[in-house]
Amino acid sequence: MEQSSQELQGSRHELRSRGDASALSAEFHVRNATPSVTVIVPAFNEVENVPSLLAELSARLPADYEVIIVDDGSNDGTYETAVAAQAQYPFLTVCRHRSNQGKTAAIMTGMEKARGEFVSIFDADLQFRPEDVVAQVEKLREGWDLVTGRKQGKYEKRLVSSIYNRLARMMFGIKVHDINALKSFRRVVLEGESLRKDWHRYIVPLAAARGFRITEIPVALQPRRFGQAKYSGRGRILVGFFDLIAVAFQLTFMRKPLLYFGVLATGALSLGFLVGLAAIILRLAGHGFRPMLYLVMLLVIAGLVLLAAGFIGESLAGLSDRIERLERIVRTQNGTEGTNGTKGSD
Repeated sequence: MEQSSQELQGSRHELRSRGDASALSAEFHVRNATPSVTVIVPAFNEVENVPSLLAELSARLPADYEVIIVDDGSNDGTYETAVAAQAQYPFLTVCRHRSNQGKTAAIMTGMEKARGEFVSIFDADLQFRPEDVVAQVEKLREGWDLVTGRKQGKYEKRLVSSIYNRLARMMFGIKVHDINALKSFRRVVLEGESLRKDWHRYIVPLAAARGFRITEIPVALQPRRFGQAKYSGRGRILVGFFDLIAVAFQLTFMRKPLLYFGVLATGALSLGFLVGLAAIILRLAGHGFRPMLYLVMLLVIAGLVLLAAGFIGESLAGLSDRIERLERIVRTQNGTEGTNGTKGSD
């Protein structure tokens, strides 16, 4: 495969040097036939960046790459511009959301169309370099399951990002320094994974929790060329913080809900028993204290409620496990792995 990729790449440069447009188009069709790498590009109102984006990806990516632009409900002509560019770049597939659904949904839509064994998530604003995608894929070929970037260069919210990533390392026990930079991974990392809105930031800890091998390499950070960032903003700092807690909750608490609720319930019931015992002793000694009775009632009720919540959590966790097993069976039977993509789909 690597030798074939090098031969196609060499042929492409030769065709360009001769200016043979028809032959170049035919070569691109060959390139798009059996891609081993899929580059997913979520795009929301990025019409100004699309031409530069496609030109750089075409010039710098090897021949066995395909590119999927997922238009996330743009209203500035991004979708139409990308579809028109397919005539020039046959390696390109274009999908569209009729309304803005967020970057996570765009990534998952791209995953449905992806054909490559390896997948890379690339920003439409060319914040990162195509060369770094290639470097990450080479690390994947060495045996890693996911390669994330460690941003090099100046960027806004560096302090917030460093605190956020330090919390992520503490909560998830991962060693990478940046969980929300350019990343590439084997498609199996996201297959069968159900990501909630804005959870694309947590692909790294979710993959680590499933036992995938993860590493990082430096990636150059470039300034945005046109427009403004669409999937960021100060309001997202708070959203990101609570999402961080939610993901940690899913990866720890929801694995053993009865254990956590049971510990709290046992503590509340034990404390209620001790307070009740103390209240009885005081009463026998002639010192009745009604607030202690209320405290005993509160602790006992709280313990029973926590215990009931633990049993409910265990039922939900078991149901979730069964649903995941059924999804794996359905995917295996229907052969959804490696499903071919279509161009210009809505």
